[in-house]
Amino acid sequence: MQNLKNFLDDKVDQYNRPGFITFDPISIPHRFAKKEDIEISGFFAAILAWGQRKTIINKCVELFQMMDNSPHDFLLNHQEDDLKPFLNFKHRTFNEVDTLYFVHFLSWFYKKHSSLEEAFLIGQTGKVGAMESILTKFQEFFFSLPDSPPRTRKHIATPIRKAACKRINMYLRWMVREDDKGVDFGLWKNISPSQLICPCDLHVDRVGRKLGLITRKQTDWLAAVELTQKLREFDADDPVKYDFALFGLGVEEKF
Repeated sequence: MQNLKNFLDDKVDQYNRPGFITFDPISIPHRFAKKEDIEISGFFAAILAWGQRKTIINKCVELFQMMDNSPHDFLLNHQEDDLKPFLNFKHRTFNEVDTLYFVHFLSWFYKKHSSLEEAFLIGQTGKVGAMESILTKFQEFFFSLPDSPPRTRKHIATPIRKAACKRINMYLRWMVREDDKGVDFGLWKNISPSQLICPCDLHVDRVGRKLGLITRKQTDWLAAVELTQKLREFDADDPVKYDFALFGLGVEEKF
């Protein structure tokens, strides 16, 4: 295990650096300086993060152009007519109905709160294993407005449905992890990096299985938890830093 830890530590150092940003969806929130803009753009970028990375980035650029590249200001001050362009926005199965509800919820939320972190603290227990509760309560809260469309619920995964919750876990990595490498933002202080669950996409899943870090047959919530528990043996305080290693090995090195 020590050899594997050393190998993965080297890969973290290789990939957890600014060069990683350019071709990754995290490049979208890195275009902004204001905390609220980083949160909002990062949230959309993570939710839209499936398919080719180039397409994801292009669709996010298109989306934020509709908000005059000032998402927080747009959410607080837009008029009804300003929403018309969103009727033509679509990325895979994320369509105009979903887009408009996301805008509606975030507009409602930011008029009452200063940070999206507050929406993730409803299920915070303070324990290392709190993420299941955090994600479950967040998804319930996000769709608690009276006019939430049933079809839109599929776009925010929840452990209740046994989903691996890859995109939302990735978003939390961006917002919570803090180091001196300049990739993740470390904006949120009330969720600990030790509580994070590793985003388990196809590449991370494949590499994790090849390295013996995942034994569960399905790629689901329990597989993501199993992977993270193994990574905690390498670094209990910051297990999800190994996402860089596993993803880099999968995408860049075709491991």
